Amino acid sequence: MKKVIFLASAVLVLNSCVVSTAAKVVKGAVNVSYKAVKGTVNGISWAVSKAKGKIDEDRLDGTWKVVGVYKGSFEDFSKDQNPESSFTSECTDGFDQIIFKAKKSKFQPVHCSSEKEDWVKYSMEFGKNPVTKEKENYIEYNSNNYISVIDVNNKTMVLEGNLMPKLAFTGAKLYLLEKVK
Repeated sequence: MKKVIFLASAVLVLNSCVVSTAAKVVKGAVNVSYKAVKGTVNGISWAVSKAKGKIDEDRLDGTWKVVGVYKGSFEDFSKDQNPESSFTSECTDGFDQIIFKAKKSKFQPVHCSSEKEDWVKYSMEFGKNPVTKEKENYIEYNSNNYISVIDVNNKTMVLEGNLMPKLAFTGAKLYLLEKVK
């Protein structure tokens, strides 16, 4: 009889531990998923966290299409509960894009697919950005111009800085780009 009572109480204790642990795991997963993604633009998610450590420059290589613009800094974006990202391209025969050639350390600034811009030499660094005073990945070009590389993966890239001067006057600082090729 003692064994039955002992086994019954052990089962109840273990069962309550499993339920409370499962509840904590679900609650933790919800918090992590909320912090990892904040809104989508055309089915493309905005990453909320900065890359931890140095980003390999080869990940920038290719043609990137501008799909979203946030009016404010990355810090503002990370605090914003409902960030609005609106971007309408003025291009008639193509889309706004930036092309990186990592092996030659040069890029073609944002322009319509049909237009051609001059190539600009750049240097990608990981360290204290002279503009933001934070340790991060950044691109330096034309001596004193900087663009922060927030995050890059095989599909998307988030950049902060004066990427599109025509939008900078409206307060646009954060850009979501989608890899084209």
